[in-house]
Amino acid sequence: MTTRREVIVALALGVGALCAALPSRAQQAGRVWRIGFLASGARPASLASGTLAEFSRGMRELGYIEGRHFVIEWRFAEGKTERFAELAAQLVESKVDVMVAATTNGVSAAKRATSTIPVVMVTVANPIGTGLIASFARPGGNITGLSNVSFDVSIKYLELLRVAIPRLARVAVLINPGGVTRRGFFERIEGAAKTAGVKVSPLEAQTAAEIDAAFGAIARERIGALILTPDPFFSVQAPRIAALAVKNRLPTMFWTREHVATGGLMSYGQDNADHYRRAATFVDKILKGARPGDLPVEQPMKLQLVINRRTAKALGLALPQELLLRTDEVIE
Repeated sequence: MTTRREVIVALALGVGALCAALPSRAQQAGRVWRIGFLASGARPASLASGTLAEFSRGMRELGYIEGRHFVIEWRFAEGKTERFAELAAQLVESKVDVMVAATTNGVSAAKRATSTIPVVMVTVANPIGTGLIASFARPGGNITGLSNVSFDVSIKYLELLRVAIPRLARVAVLINPGGVTRRGFFERIEGAAKTAGVKVSPLEAQTAAEIDAAFGAIARERIGALILTPDPFFSVQAPRIAALAVKNRLPTMFWTREHVATGGLMSYGQDNADHYRRAATFVDKILKGARPGDLPVEQPMKLQLVINRRTAKALGLALPQELLLRTDEVIE
């Protein structure tokens, strides 16, 4: 005999399955949503692959078809901090329904440009300390999204370099003087260096010529390793920085895997590709009516240490087994 409880459960399951099968409200309405994307780097040769493509992939996984349910208005700052304000203003003027903005500088520009268009942040360090949100649980205002933990784990950069280079005595930290979080990053690394008895030298660069000058200073001062602080300009220049570092036999520590794949020695931090894919879930919720200020900001659940073995060989660096055992990925 079928009980009344069993009937109710069956009906509930049936309704749940029906709701799961129905397209989202965004798709039902037949509206084509306009998503503004404020990217920090240069426009890639293809938007069908790579880290940025993960956002579109995330939208597809949620049932959105690009061109039918949404279009993306792309803007690329090309690593130039001063361009963010202009590009954010362009997206506001084009009346996008929601904006996705990368890096602290990009989200800061979006916040100054609009207080009404929802903004989903990606790869942003220290969003509370920089005044972008009120808290992780209830960010408030028109901003939510994903924060990285590069600011919090920056003290690990030096620790991992010392494992790779046991006699490391002098380290340079490359800083973009136009970066919002530049001072905080250096202070944290400098504090860790004092404890470890390592001398740290800050070097500033915001042009290609200044990067060349920084490497000249590194050679003169006999620096043993280079730490790159997270910055859009350094992301654009990462392949060039990595090549110069190999030429000068200088081990490098970056903040994300992408730059190790292009020749850097090591990185420690979150998977940026996963962040861009996860950003789609925030856009989906906002398009369905959620208020960004009520959506808790996500932080990465996993950090990864990535090493480029080819670069290590080019540097003549024998990687200690202790370090390799802690590594999540070795790029051959």
